[in-house]
Amino acid sequence: MPQELAIATCGVCDGTVEEFLDLGRQPLSDAFREPDSDADEFFFRLAVGQCESCTMVQLIESVPREKMFHEDYPYHSSGSAVMRAHFASVARRFLDTELTGPDPLIVEMGCNDGVMLSEIHRAGVRHLGFEPSGGVAEAARAKGIRVRTAFFEDSTAAQVRAEEGPAQVVFAANTMCHIPYPDSIFRGVDALLASDGVFVFEDPYLGDVVAKTSFDQIYDEHFFLFSAHSVRAMARRHGFELVDVERLPVHGGEVRYTLARAGRRAPGAAVAALLAEEDARGLSDIDTLRGFADKVIRVRDDLVELLRRLRTDGSRVVAYGATAKSATVTNFCDIGPELVSYVCDSTPAKQHRLTPGKHIPVRPPTAFRDPYPDYALLFAWNHAEEIMANEQEFRRSGGRWISYVPNVRVL
Repeated sequence: MPQELAIATCGVCDGTVEEFLDLGRQPLSDAFREPDSDADEFFFRLAVGQCESCTMVQLIESVPREKMFHEDYPYHSSGSAVMRAHFASVARRFLDTELTGPDPLIVEMGCNDGVMLSEIHRAGVRHLGFEPSGGVAEAARAKGIRVRTAFFEDSTAAQVRAEEGPAQVVFAANTMCHIPYPDSIFRGVDALLASDGVFVFEDPYLGDVVAKTSFDQIYDEHFFLFSAHSVRAMARRHGFELVDVERLPVHGGEVRYTLARAGRRAPGAAVAALLAEEDARGLSDIDTLRGFADKVIRVRDDLVELLRRLRTDGSRVVAYGATAKSATVTNFCDIGPELVSYVCDSTPAKQHRLTPGKHIPVRPPTAFRDPYPDYALLFAWNHAEEIMANEQEFRRSGGRWISYVPNVRVL
């Protein structure tokens, strides 16, 4: 590996980032192609490292934001019943706690199709969503939600403060980890947030990624993998304090971080508990992360071996869930249509297209049942319970699920 590619500068503190895992040449994770397209695909080197100073885990290379978030961005947060219930709960909590004063305001970064803000809207509370991807922004507007089709940053946040006044809550879900320029985000939050307001964001948790060897949580959109230690360091750098954390079961394991201006709120006991847990696990140690990288290689080898054996035996294997993170799996493991016939997915914008890089056909769920395959590789493993409940007939017909988290096994 060329040395000049193994060293990077931290996106938080400008420290040196030491690489510990190279996942190879990768396409944009949500760039599903038309079957007859001859357009060149964008590829980049997907490698991840840790800052030697602030311990932040991050990608070595970033992808321009306009390539990832645009008019045709296909992911809709409301597509899952589990996620709809999750975000309804988030909204109700804010309504019961932070949004109880006179004419409060909540601003959401990356509001997607408005799955959380729709509950706020129904309660009659002032709100505003930032969503740079035009298609999903329009889906939110169709629900009556106020949306700006723009990126949240210092300049746009200052405009909102001038027009709307201070916000009691700035919220982001599966968005903050996408942003390699946190300085601008924190300047925007500082400009927009009321003096006693909170900045709350929830994202995939490094601790769960390491524990589950869920390397597919590493892809172009996930520039950062947060821990309590790295978030606390990032917050302090910008005059904020980490005052609460909450473990979440969604998306394979996340943490909700609550930040307030330094001195405004005392950190809760949950913060100290999670910091202590991370210390006990050595989560901030590069050797722990190198051990994770070794496990990733084993999972890749075991998965490819299983799929090749099933092909040799004449079994038909398909995949379930054309997720963004599955691009990491298929391209890192070199899994194409010769090993997995197709991927079924309920998202219309992905159907009848090809997966990024490896060009596996994407079909609607009806194809999965006509006829059932012998095996189904569970790309959407974080929705396994919901999927298996919907596909009980597959199991009754003799079908078997394949999982690779935390290790490769047939269920």
